[in-house]
Amino acid sequence: MSVVRMPATFWVVLMLPVAVLAAPANGKIIEKQDVVYGRVHGAGLLADIAYPESDKPIPAIISVHGGRWRGGHKRDRSTIVVKQWAGFGMFAMSIDYRLVGCTPAPACYQDVQCAIRFVHTFAKTFNIDTKRIFLIGQSAGGHMVSLAATFGDGTFPRTGGWEKSSNDFRAAISVAANYELTTLSWGNIWTPVQGDAIAARKLASPVNHVTGKTKPLLILHSDNDRSVPIANALLMIDALKKAKTPHTFHRYPDKGHMGITSEVIKRSLEFIEQQSKR
Repeated sequence: MSVVRMPATFWVVLMLPVAVLAAPANGKIIEKQDVVYGRVHGAGLLADIAYPESDKPIPAIISVHGGRWRGGHKRDRSTIVVKQWAGFGMFAMSIDYRLVGCTPAPACYQDVQCAIRFVHTFAKTFNIDTKRIFLIGQSAGGHMVSLAATFGDGTFPRTGGWEKSSNDFRAAISVAANYELTTLSWGNIWTPVQGDAIAARKLASPVNHVTGKTKPLLILHSDNDRSVPIANALLMIDALKKAKTPHTFHRYPDKGHMGITSEVIKRSLEFIEQQSKR
């Protein structure tokens, strides 16, 4: 585990791509928008994808947007730019999911799980190395990729399709995320249709499911994040330390509620390279 504190005057020089990620030799990238990655009651779950033409299996990354589970979309600033990440040599996927104003929690999380199974199901189609599938999420998206790293399917039934496919992945990248819903001012947005809402929030809190089997995590958070206080992230770091779970923590003094910035991209690619070599 490493903790990095960045001074306020730090400037990023982004060096891309890293060693294990190579741009396609012929430079050709295929990009598709509004791909249906699942269906719930006949309604399509949509994603944007991009990938390089390659004669070798390539790693994959699935991006999950923020927005407190009730807003945001697959092309906003909380997500990766799929064509850019395809240029790094990856199959890149940015998903929309059911927002709580449409279908209450945990539907949004079930959609994230469906996206992982979609990537496994069509791995041969897109020449994906299923041993190198990564997740990245910001804010509410970071919460859900962290929940995937700690809880997996948990007690939630599979929906959307590909129910018999694997939901395994290598590691997750969590940016400005929430890890303990009951301690967060907007955690009450996570409210199921029925049952005890407090119990549901505890169940959906990644910090409550950390074990030695938790997937490796990269956590990035800022001290002056007003949407998710740093104390929430530190709870998760403490739990990861106690469980001796592989993780990397980058802590910043003044980055606010971080999006997918050049700094986040740089640290994410370093993490992916590190995990790909294991």
